[in-house]
Amino acid sequence: MITLAFDCSSQAISIALIENRNIIYEETSRSGLSHSETMLPAIDKALKAENIKINNIDLFACTVGPGSFTGIRLAMSTLKGLILATSKPAAGVSTLAALALSTSYTEKLICAVMDAGRGQVYTSNYFYEGRDALQQTTKEKVINPHYLLLDIDEEAVCVGEGAIKYKSIILKNKRKNVIVDTKTSHIKASAVGILGVEKYKRGELLNPDTCIPFYLRSADARLSNSLYLNNEDKERNCF
Repeated sequence: MITLAFDCSSQAISIALIENRNIIYEETSRSGLSHSETMLPAIDKALKAENIKINNIDLFACTVGPGSFTGIRLAMSTLKGLILATSKPAAGVSTLAALALSTSYTEKLICAVMDAGRGQVYTSNYFYEGRDALQQTTKEKVINPHYLLLDIDEEAVCVGEGAIKYKSIILKNKRKNVIVDTKTSHIKASAVGILGVEKYKRGELLNPDTCIPFYLRSADARLSNSLYLNNEDKERNCF
């Protein structure tokens, strides 16, 4: 089974090809160009590098959000186009889950943190279950970085560009059991593919009508004085 996975929810684009859980191709880049200019060429480059035709792909997987609104929309439109062109199955996964799985294996709690702009971050917490499976412990939410550790009592590692950006705020709490992983800043498409395969096995697939971005926060949302904004009315399971 060959899976083509991709992510463009942040400043980087990541593309991966996975065959039976083995990574046969992966590239993450920040070219400085818009994702709309680089996404399809990056996919084409991956396929040509491994001499694979698009119709030989058995599963498509991509992140559905939260993250860059423009990037998520592009990912969804690309995924929809691939489904329509090939009639192959597709899976959408949470950017935060993929970010958590992109870090090295740890027995600590993983706090995935993405920059949401406006002085806020997208975040959710996970534990590794085995070497390539995750257990989500909190819902995705938009939060002020000052409150990231509010519900964390155990040893934890904060990962993602949001954690790096707000490292000083996180460490200001002087919690000896919390560290910031400065090596894991972006999502690896291989993590997207692994999560996508698991959704495929569970029958949790997307079709052209359900390729809907998971924004978590509306584009014109006003900042709130509350601890976090949680889009419960529109929440759907994208883990």
